[in-house]
Amino acid sequence: MDENVTTLDRIHQVAKAEFLEKGYKDASLRNIVKTAGVTTGAFYGYYKSKEELFESLVGEQYEYFLSCFIKAQTDFADLPLEEQPEMLSNISGACMHEMLHYAYEHLSAFKLILCSSEGTRFSGLVDKMVEIETEGTHEYLKVLEALGRPSPPIDEHLEHILITGMFNTFFELIIHEMPLERAEHYLKEMRAFYTAGWMKIMGQ
Repeated sequence: MDENVTTLDRIHQVAKAEFLEKGYKDASLRNIVKTAGVTTGAFYGYYKSKEELFESLVGEQYEYFLSCFIKAQTDFADLPLEEQPEMLSNISGACMHEMLHYAYEHLSAFKLILCSSEGTRFSGLVDKMVEIETEGTHEYLKVLEALGRPSPPIDEHLEHILITGMFNTFFELIIHEMPLERAEHYLKEMRAFYTAGWMKIMGQ
């Protein structure tokens, strides 16, 4: 049993290095197997493909990260309408803070997702988050209207650019592996910047 665990750990370690260096598309399964010092047959006892191997390194972290983000959106939408404007910053801030800490606790997985996942389902993380955030923004605009505080029309292309930019800014902290304390400070400043900007655009 211990030998199997050691072998699997070795495969994972070598695979992470290979994927980070070359990206998913150009990573060589043959090279991973050879460098890990296992036979091809032994490898296929663990995984059926390079895709399945990559999934094992990042799948759990990807799903948790997205579910955390979706839960924050749902929790906010479930608040009474009149409470939403004053709670907007608190809920989104707590969510981003939690996601930052989770990403730092699983840094290698998120480096793989953000830098080396082209060719896999994980490469669309930012696009997926932009889609969810855009939908949440549209629902919030309806809330403002219901509260008698309607927003001026927001150009959908500008909206997409701003939301995409926000998440790319957030992920820059992780990609560059900034010290966590500094990343927390930058996140706080970034949120203040985007919150003020959105309030201005929404006429609030």
